[in-house]
Amino acid sequence: MEKNLNHIKSLIENQIARVKKLEEGSQFTDYSKLDKIVIGAIDGDGIGPIIMDSTLKVLNVLLKDDLNTGKIVINRIEGLTIENRIEKMETVPKDVLHEIKSCNILLKGPTTTPGKNDNLPNIESANVTLRRELDLFANVRPVQVPDKNIDWIFFRENTEGEYALGSQGIDIGEGISMDFKVTTDVGTRRIAKAAFEYAKNNGNLKVSIITKANIMKKTDGRFLEVCKEVSSDYPEVPVDDWYVDICAANLINENINKDFKVFLLPNLYGDIITDEAAQMQGGVGTAGSANIGGNYAMFEAIHGSAPRMVQDNIAEYASPESLLKASEMLLRHIGYINKADELSSACEKASTTMKMTGNKNGNTAAEYAACVIENLSI
Repeated sequence: MEKNLNHIKSLIENQIARVKKLEEGSQFTDYSKLDKIVIGAIDGDGIGPIIMDSTLKVLNVLLKDDLNTGKIVINRIEGLTIENRIEKMETVPKDVLHEIKSCNILLKGPTTTPGKNDNLPNIESANVTLRRELDLFANVRPVQVPDKNIDWIFFRENTEGEYALGSQGIDIGEGISMDFKVTTDVGTRRIAKAAFEYAKNNGNLKVSIITKANIMKKTDGRFLEVCKEVSSDYPEVPVDDWYVDICAANLINENINKDFKVFLLPNLYGDIITDEAAQMQGGVGTAGSANIGGNYAMFEAIHGSAPRMVQDNIAEYASPESLLKASEMLLRHIGYINKADELSSACEKASTTMKMTGNKNGNTAAEYAACVIENLSI
């Protein structure tokens, strides 16, 4: 019992220290003032190297002039693999993290997180660690389904909730386990401000706050309360709030779903709801994700590493659509709007001609990339 109490005390002390650091704040990078923008490209696991190869082939063509002048440098970062992480027993090996921090912005493939039945060491999610180490507090995911008049954007808090302490739960005696969840004013306020700023700057779009505050009265209750406080600074922006289960149901309710615009969610609910939304768009393989902080930003595919595709020798048929969508978001973030528009248009055209099934009856990642390149207006 004493060991568990000391563990809980340590968790609380660490969170208090984290909050104090957050309160110091950080300035966002102005990419227009950089002489050189270094993009760190991280393959990840499973199908990661396949879709990264295809994505970089496209970017090498799209950004040819800037790559030739050295304005943009793409640094392929190795070592963030499940094998290397297990060998070193580090969620993100120190040498890999050092190289990551030497970049201005990151493009990341999927990484494997060991599960309960994988017979692998209990290593934390690399994404969770990177979000914490780089303080990537805002996970931003757009979803569009034009034929249903759906145009959503999700602002998911990225550094708190269940995931922040997900690998630090405890077993109490026999037959009892406890995990922990954390919500802070400063962490909630900054993701809420990001969501309301986006809503204001894009025509006063409605913001929907998603919680389970009727049950999780302290953590979700605090999240809802702080978000409502922030909303008072944006009187022109409509706001409502939903319980996460009702929100999940109404995403597929065609009488309601088109009225959603901007979603503001804690970490776990954001993960689940955005995957549901991506499935409505065409599957998680079609969606990209942005992880935004002050000094760093990371853009990634939202799907997993698909180890079964590797085991079945069909990894080459994985779709690079999600990582290309992430690349489009990355380009917009660094101010390359025209290049992002070119990439978006070329991907739309490729998606109408390519058949990405994830099996041998469809096109390969390399074929999809070649089709995108053919449709670039350069």
